[in-house]
Amino acid sequence: MNRLTLAQARSLIDGALAEARRCGFKPMGVVVVDSAAQVLASAREDGASALRLDIALGKCGAAIGMGASSRVLTQRAKDLPVFFGAVAAVAQHKFVPQTGAVLILAADGSVIGAAGASGGTGDEDEQIVIAGIAAAGLTHG
Repeated sequence: MNRLTLAQARSLIDGALAEARRCGFKPMGVVVVDSAAQVLASAREDGASALRLDIALGKCGAAIGMGASSRVLTQRAKDLPVFFGAVAAVAQHKFVPQTGAVLILAADGSVIGAAGASGGTGDEDEQIVIAGIAAAGLTHG
């Protein structure tokens, strides 16, 4: 399989939100994108603030665009703030290099998408998307 399906994206979101509820995190927004950073599915829990999906999408866009999880990008942005500010300004899609998005991999290790969340701390956001990826039977990198 070298592409992410809508069914997998929905399963991932369900798994991520189930993890957020299990852990008692604040209401979350979760976005799943394909390898071109195009949205396959998204959901915003009741009570989540208005920008949650925008932020989650920006995290996904950064991960896809730079080929790395947003945790890695957060550190790179600290080391190269001018560069990352420039990338955000010229990117054709939202670009938020903050922890909370993870690349989704095919069996051969190629990137087939990304999942991002917003609503909790960066660690909480990352935790729920990793749980969602596992719940959908997928792997992350």
